[in-house]
Amino acid sequence: MSERLTLSLDAMGGDNSPRIVVEGVNLVLKELPNVDYLLFGDEAQINPLLDEFPRVRDRCQVRHTTDVVDNDMKPAVALRSARQSSMRLAINAVHDGEADGVVSAGNTGALMAIAKFVLKTLPGIKRPAIAGYFPTRNGDTVMLDLGANIECDADNLVQFAVMGEVFSRNVLGVVEPSIGILNVGAEGLKGNEAVKKAAAILENTNLPVKFYGFIEGNDIPIGTVDVVVTDGFTGNVALKTAEGTIKMVGFYLRQALMSSLLSRIGAILASFALKKLKYQFNPSRYNGAMFLGLNGICVKSHGGTDAYGFSHAIKVAVEMISDGLNDAIKEDFAHLSEHTEKEIRAASG
Repeated sequence: MSERLTLSLDAMGGDNSPRIVVEGVNLVLKELPNVDYLLFGDEAQINPLLDEFPRVRDRCQVRHTTDVVDNDMKPAVALRSARQSSMRLAINAVHDGEADGVVSAGNTGALMAIAKFVLKTLPGIKRPAIAGYFPTRNGDTVMLDLGANIECDADNLVQFAVMGEVFSRNVLGVVEPSIGILNVGAEGLKGNEAVKKAAAILENTNLPVKFYGFIEGNDIPIGTVDVVVTDGFTGNVALKTAEGTIKMVGFYLRQALMSSLLSRIGAILASFALKKLKYQFNPSRYNGAMFLGLNGICVKSHGGTDAYGFSHAIKVAVEMISDGLNDAIKEDFAHLSEHTEKEIRAASG
């Protein structure tokens, strides 16, 4: 990456801000030498942290505001009353061309509402989706939507499929990503009308996508497909279930390894493998959910993440910008729009 980029950071969003934001920037300074940062937030809290990390100060500008979007603030309220908040001003910087992308660990609903209002959606996209990727037996899998759209029709699911395919191909480097629609069974007769119609469109379309068919929840960790498509309600439940399962397995594994002297000795002997396993499933490595479909790069960090996790969200944003993800989505939708509109109408009719 040779071109100089600027990232806009909501320095006050999340449970442990602004410290994790400043420390997160510090962790990526060497890895991302061509990135500068705009920090939006309370300078009385940010400046002492920059004194701790003078190298970060050299690459940052602080834009002062004391207004913050609270975690429990409703999206509509944030949209109306938080116009001078750190979140809103950080997003405005992308709209105004001051920054190439924005990262926030703040209120997810408010971030989506404000970003959609300020940045708008890309041509052809009706609803943006929250996308994330995580480890499977066959490499990283992209899943969307993870909570932005509780109810979706066939049109939305088809658009999610195309956006997910573009992300997998352009950012993760999968040559020909396979797409699956999450369902209650793999049989074609199962599922609601939305998933059936979306599957019919993707099966019979001229779109250059590789549609696998329906998948079930157990297919996600196996890595049966490269892109998992679902509505935001189901996707969020699946994501939180996976997170909870990993924590449960970790709890019982620690309990088993400490249960006797022999097991403790075994844990010492297997320490290298256990550290590798812990690293593989560290949620901070996969922090940074992408808001796909917006006319601007917007990445949501987990609100309770640490500095390492926030640094990864920064890297996700930079990768999306550097890989020209939005340009690729626009190009694909422009190329495919004539097919998409006809086929969605035909399948829905």
